[in-house]
Formats: sequence, structure tokens, C-alpha cells
Amino acid sequence: MAAATLLLIGCQETGSQKVQVRPPAPAPAPAAAPLNARQPLPLPERLPYATSLSSYTRPLVDILVERVKASFEEGERAYRAGDTEGATAHFQSAVDLMVSNGFQADSDPRLAALFDRLGEAGRLVNFAGAVESADEEETPSEPAAIDEIADATLPEGDPGLAAKAQRELLGVPHDLPLTVNDSVLQYLSFFTTQRGKAIVEHGLARAGRYREMIERVLDQEGVPRDLIYLAQAESAFQPRAVSRAGARGIWQFMPFRGEQYDLERNYWLDERSDPEKATRAAARHLRDLYGMFGDWYLVMAAYNSGPLNVIKAVEHTGYADFWELQKRGVLPKQTQNYVPIIVALALVAKDPALYGIEVDPEKPSETDLVSVQQAVSLRLVADATGADLDELQQLNPQLVRDRTPAQDGFALRLPAGTAGDFQRNIEQVPEEKRTSWRLHKVADGETLAEIARRYRVTLSALEAANHLDAHAAAPAGFLLNVPTAPPVIRLVRYRVRRGDTLDGIAGRFEVSVADLKRWNHIRGTQAPRGASLRIYAGGFGTEDSRSGAKSAQKRGPAVKSASVRGGQESEKLEYRVKPGETLYSIARRYQTTVDALRQSNPFLANRSLQAGDLLAIQR
Repeated sequence: MAAATLLLIGCQETGSQKVQVRPPAPAPAPAAAPLNARQPLPLPERLPYATSLSSYTRPLVDILVERVKASFEEGERAYRAGDTEGATAHFQSAVDLMVSNGFQADSDPRLAALFDRLGEAGRLVNFAGAVESADEEETPSEPAAIDEIADATLPEGDPGLAAKAQRELLGVPHDLPLTVNDSVLQYLSFFTTQRGKAIVEHGLARAGRYREMIERVLDQEGVPRDLIYLAQAESAFQPRAVSRAGARGIWQFMPFRGEQYDLERNYWLDERSDPEKATRAAARHLRDLYGMFGDWYLVMAAYNSGPLNVIKAVEHTGYADFWELQKRGVLPKQTQNYVPIIVALALVAKDPALYGIEVDPEKPSETDLVSVQQAVSLRLVADATGADLDELQQLNPQLVRDRTPAQDGFALRLPAGTAGDFQRNIEQVPEEKRTSWRLHKVADGETLAEIARRYRVTLSALEAANHLDAHAAAPAGFLLNVPTAPPVIRLVRYRVRRGDTLDGIAGRFEVSVADLKRWNHIRGTQAPRGASLRIYAGGFGTEDSRSGAKSAQKRGPAVKSASVRGGQESEKLEYRVKPGETLYSIARRYQTTVDALRQSNPFLANRSLQAGDLLAIQR
């Protein structure tokens, strides 16, 4: 193969030792080509991705807009014809496309317009899509490590460090080609700085959770174990890491690439964040790339920027050698740095003490695996098992929202030893209520009226959900069904006027300033004058009863007192308002309502809330 000849020549010129690990069966090579011959890089007959340059000439966002618009217009036609069920299906299809495409709606005015039209359509047919979702917010994501490394200011390479790394190469086993050159040395030097050490230590500590699984999968797929350092560079082993480009997961798959390797992605689920499934997909992708390029440095470059960029660079220069392509500047800048980053990380990780780095690896989580046959709220799972919601989110990072998808046989991970409690306790909740109801274990001395107030449900509804007679008491330890219902969220647009502040707008719509900024990608503290803000208004989110009290204690002291009203004890608090807080955020924290806060604080009828105000809170 021509590529084999080019690879050999390139290796001889750069002097890098290339170790090929588990290569595919070699094919007879033709006579050697001139060094600068520009012959096409040979490709396998079958690839899991397109290889035609023309297939990438049309922007993906144009294709997305076209598909979303087509589904939306089909829904409109069905609605006008009186087919509500058909309209709902088409609108839902449009929503699924919107939320699973990898593009932000605000990235294109056409997407933003379709998003708003879908919001209006959702109110017509009341479909349960992203635009009208109320009780499931997206789980939080983490910044991708590769972005932080890419932004780093690199120090000059230390010659003493180079000698140290060269000696290390002679003593540590490795199944990827490792070398020390000026590019690698710069990143080695960075990883010995305070900031660089913190990145490496964090990644190596988290690697303990996944190393055994990753090495097992890499072995099964027949690729080098040292490719684990690619994951360290990409994400520092954070399953919910999301890059600025929209890549996600430990292996930082872009949406289209994940789909090519069967990583499911929809409104509820994103398997790019599933550690084991994403690892297997990454291993297969890397193996396929090796079948194309036959060189692990080129494989890593293609993993970063896509195989077509590397193919074009090789065909343009005639060199099938990464370091030569880097020297000639024919690869994207981030890709030119990507391979040195991984090589440097591998060197540091194989002997951390040599570079002054201390590592205390985390242990893999011990879990129970249960098969869930219908959608279930993670808050209900937490109630049924006694686990923390945060722990459940960490064990199931592929869940985009705090509930399982509505599909048979979803494998839900639980803390070890809790599967029995889950299966026993979940049975008392009706299947159709498992995305909205909660479970509550009655504490000693706790009354049903107190529990009803905590969850903002009526006493009669609580009694009915548990088949209790009126005014009955529940003994301590009794596990109650709590028939909570999500609030109705509506999407509204608000044009920022002169004199508007973020705090004032948030207070008007009873949302938090943090949410307002997140929905509209606002980075500063000022309301962008003239901007049309997207606001999800009208809802009241109740916090987890366990974390709510802790949150209140952390975020600000409140002076408590007690009184009796209507035969029931009520609690009165005094709270000093902090900068940036709204009535909505305070009401949510203390499990009350904005109206109740206004009633308890008459001065709010004449002016808006201000930092330093002393609020009376009646619960």
C-alpha cells in the first residue's frame, strides 16, 4: 500500500520510533513512491462513516433546520385537519430533533424561530416535549478538560525534563508509540506547573473509577491500553464533561460520531455519557481509524479533527507522518497540539512521582443493576432506596434529566445493597405516577399536615393516595405515597427595556437570576438592552426535602420562631436578602410561595426586592 511506504519514509525522516500495536493483516506494498508523491491515502472498502469530501460540504445546521421544519409543518397540517394525535407525534418528532442535535437553538435564528413556534404548538396539543417540560431539568454538566488544557499558556521546555523523560521511556512499558520532542516537552513542562499538576492529579484520581473497565474493553476490542490517556486528555474521566464544541462524555463524542457507533441520544438519554458504552464505541472508532491510517499518531489526530482532515493533509503534502504534518501546519491548530498533549499525559501518568505528582486513585463504585420497565423519577428512586440524588446522577450519567426513559429494560445503577429496597418500595407507587409522585418515610412525631405542607399538596390528596381515613395518623417509619404534581411551565419572550435589570426581570416572572442567565447565555451582570429573552415562567420547583434544609443553612442564616394558626403550628423565619436573590429563589429555598412572601412583607407592594431587606417568611 502507498500509505505503508509513506509511513515508513516519514518515520525514517523524523527519527520517531513508531510502535504498531495489533495492526490489521498487512497487504503487499507496491514499489516505494517519491517522498513528496501526492497519492491518495488508501481507504478500506467499508467504513462506519462517510469518506467523500462532498458529503460534508453542506452545513449540518441547514440539514437540521430542514428536518425540524418539515416535521413541524406536518404537525400543523395534521392539527388543521383535526388529527390531534398525529399533530402531537409530528411536533414531538420536531422537538426530539431540536434537543438531540448538538446545536444550541440560539446558534441560528432559524432554529430559534422554530423553537418558539414549537412552544406555541405545544400549548395547542399539550405534548410533553422539551418546550413544555416542567419537572425534569437537565442534569448539570462539567467543562471538558481538553478545553482547559488548550487554553493554557505553555512554558518553555525544560532540557532537564527532557532527559528525565527519555530515561523514563527506557524503563516503563507502553503499547503506544511514545516520544519526547519539543512539542511534547512543552506540555510535559506545563504538567509540572501548579495549574498543570492540578489537571493531571484530578484526572489520574478519577481514572481509578474507570481504569479496570476501560482496560478490559480496550483489550476486548484489540486496541492499545495506553489509549486510556486519550480519555484523560479529553475529559479527565468526567462522564458529563461537555466541550465548547458540543462533544460529550469521557471520550468526548460529537453527536454525529456517537450515532455512527450506536450511542443512543434523545430527550431523556445520552449514551455518550455512559462510561462503558462510550468506551466500547471509542475503541471501535479508534480501531476503524487504525485500519485506515495504520499509525496511532495519525489515528489520534483523526479522532480529534475527523479522518477527512487528516486524509486531506496527507494527500496535500504526501507525508503520512503526524510530526511532519504538524511541522508543515496543514492540520487544525488544536489537532497539532492534541497528539503532544496525549503523549505528555501518558509519560506523566506512567510515573507520576517522577514529575512531582501525587495521586490517590478513587475506587470504582460498587453498584446493583436493576431493569426498569417504565419511566421513573430519580427523586422517587432516591426516596425508595435512601440514596442521595447526586449519587444516583453520578451512577447514571447517561440520564440527561432526572428520570429514566420510557423504555423497557433500562439498566439503572443503584448503590450496592439497595436493589431490594427499590424493588419492594417502588411497587406501592402506581406505574403511571412514578415520574411525579414521591415517597416519604414518616419521622417520629411528624404529622400528615406537616408532610402535606412540605410537599405543597393538600392533606386530602395525601390521605387519598395512601387510602387513609380523614384525620388518620401515620406511625413513625410508615412509607407514604406523596402525590406531587409538576407545575406548568410556559415559554414567554420578554424584550429588555431601558432601566431593566436581571433581578427585576427575574422577579417579575418569578424565576431565578441564575436560570435567566443560563436560558439566555448571559455572562455579565447587566440585562442586554433590546434583547429578546427566553423565559420559562409560571413554575414552582420544590427542592428535595433532605437537601432543602441543608441548602438553607449554607446560603444564609434565618431566625426561627413558632406560632399556632388554625390549630396547626406554623414556623416564622426572618431572612436577610443577599445580592442577586429574588423572591422566587428565596421561596424555593424555604419551600413557600412568592405570593406568601408578598403577603408576609407588605412593603413589597410598593417596590421590588432589594439586597439587605429583612424578610418575614411564614411556613
